[in-house]
Amino acid sequence: MGNASIPQEAGKDPETKAKLSSKLSGWSWARVQKNARLNEITTLFRNHGKKLYLVGGAVRDLFRGKEPHDWDLATDANPDEVTALFRGLKPRAAVIPTGIKHGTVTVHYRGAAFEVTTFRIESDYRDGRRPESVVFAPDIEDDLSRRDFTMNSVALELPGGKAADPFGGIKDINRKVIRCVGNPQERFEEDGLRPLRAVRFAAQLGFTVEESTLRRIRPSLSITAGVSEERVRDELDKIIGSSQPSAAFRLMERTGLLELLLPELFACRGIEQKGYHRFDVLDHSLLACDYAARRDFPMAVRMAALFHDIGKPDTRQAGGPGIWTFYQHEKHSAELAGCLMTRLRYPNSRIAEVRRLIACHMFHYDDVWSDGAVRRFIIRVGEENLENIYRLRRCDSYGTTGIEAPAEELAALISRVDKVLAENHVLSLKDLAVSGKDLMAAGIKPGKTMGIILNELLETVVDDPDSNSRGTLLDIALKFNEKYRS
Repeated sequence: MGNASIPQEAGKDPETKAKLSSKLSGWSWARVQKNARLNEITTLFRNHGKKLYLVGGAVRDLFRGKEPHDWDLATDANPDEVTALFRGLKPRAAVIPTGIKHGTVTVHYRGAAFEVTTFRIESDYRDGRRPESVVFAPDIEDDLSRRDFTMNSVALELPGGKAADPFGGIKDINRKVIRCVGNPQERFEEDGLRPLRAVRFAAQLGFTVEESTLRRIRPSLSITAGVSEERVRDELDKIIGSSQPSAAFRLMERTGLLELLLPELFACRGIEQKGYHRFDVLDHSLLACDYAARRDFPMAVRMAALFHDIGKPDTRQAGGPGIWTFYQHEKHSAELAGCLMTRLRYPNSRIAEVRRLIACHMFHYDDVWSDGAVRRFIIRVGEENLENIYRLRRCDSYGTTGIEAPAEELAALISRVDKVLAENHVLSLKDLAVSGKDLMAAGIKPGKTMGIILNELLETVVDDPDSNSRGTLLDIALKFNEKYRS
């Protein structure tokens, strides 16, 4: 079984078109037919008498007329049989037991990965994530019954394309509705991440969550509370990376998910700002994040837009009738964002980038800024973050009024910054004409004092670029050293 090359004739069956479900467009079916690797794998299974179905997000995307990104497969072959099918193939295929306990292997074939899962029935979800009992099943309908939402419980038989749709998923896809398979309460208790997946799909796909499904999220929050931080983080990334993140966050607020998972953001509801602001802090933040998504800004900017004002509830003070102040809220927001992202196990590099953007977002440029002030702005933000801080300011401005700011709003500052960068001014310690070794050679001991002196030299050169010469800086350094020793 399986020690032969994969045949190449898959997808050329003259009966294929006749077998194709009439509800799948010709364009969508062409996407399947043009996937040579998928067709070759299909022929391999068929030649060995095994059933094979396309399942999951690929099917949902095909019925939406979208290009699939992942090609997940379901079969009546057990994992050992799947492994045997691919053993010794030419070209070579690697089978990785990525979820062997639950019947899933990942097949790496000709530069592509296919997740292949044996038809199965699951039961006894004791930890709100994994089933205690997995039984392999003979039919695709049994396998589809364990899926989370009807739109994900449609399968296409390969090679013919006949749809298996026992729960009305095609209809729900056409109606753009997210509905649980069977009892929503049971589905959410099986896996506490499913409520978050429901609202994430709403943002990603532009679908609505069916009311009875939505109502069962709040009673399931205790199960969701036990979901690992990494799984929550991955869903949050998909929400923020969607075309309209606010669609998910508003559903999260309505169902209790926001207070449970992002309490710092939830606390922004009802925090009025007045002045130029038309919205409270939460709506302002969601609008800013939506703007970042609409402009396809990088993830760090999207996250900074979402979290840039979460320090306002703690820093708000009355400044007069109907007037509120939020002194140094950017600093507190950066700290809270760092704690939130650390809790969700984000990489340190992403945390540092988002914190820097948030901490620096409250700049107020006008033409009276000196060249030194412009250089300090660059140093504070970091040259590598300049484009993103401009983007964040555009997001912040949009979130204030719901109207896009004129393109020239930042033009004067950007022009000044570009001029400074073109002149190759000193913008960091490494640009100084002296180093720590030079200071040691001049008799200054390494340690905290040397660090202070180097920063003082940088400040001196930022104000007076002409002072960046070795002799001048050593003289200044020795004077600072005498000052700190006395």
